[in-house]
Amino acid sequence: MKIGKRIKELRQASGLTQEELAIRSNLTKGFISQVEHDLTSLSVDSLVQILSALDESPADFFREALQEKVVFGEDDRVRVEKRGVKKFELLVPAAQNREMEPALVILSQGEKTPREDSHEGEEFGYVVEGKIAIRLGAKFFYAKKGDCFYYTANTVHYLQNAGRKTAVVVWVSSPPMF
Repeated sequence: MKIGKRIKELRQASGLTQEELAIRSNLTKGFISQVEHDLTSLSVDSLVQILSALDESPADFFREALQEKVVFGEDDRVRVEKRGVKKFELLVPAAQNREMEPALVILSQGEKTPREDSHEGEEFGYVVEGKIAIRLGAKFFYAKKGDCFYYTANTVHYLQNAGRKTAVVVWVSSPPMF
């Protein structure tokens, strides 16, 4: 959480200018501007003065920072280089600290994900576009656009584009393995 950004949001929600907030908090307009742009450090005393002027308790101010993030956009994705894969992105950053790890996998014609050895856990996928082959041990299973797959990862496995067009798959591993 950016403290300056949060203070600016609260100030604007209160309908105050930087100058009005500065007067109410016994600080200067220049200091308020620097705080809102995260250009200066903020002492606890100054923060308490600003929050008091905004009728915001420190507990409420920091509660937002502790709330779990629910929505993740394209800017949150983490690109992972995988040999033989056009695009592999982790959809939720720091998913290794969670129970599941969702990824977006894009495979061009003939591409496949690296072979994964047997490991603990389960994997799920949804084919957004194209057709894929799922290799589990010595067997292949096929899924096309709109299909999903689910398996226990207790055997060698990988995904392969089984069609002529690009394949797009949302792939989820539990526990995180990517």
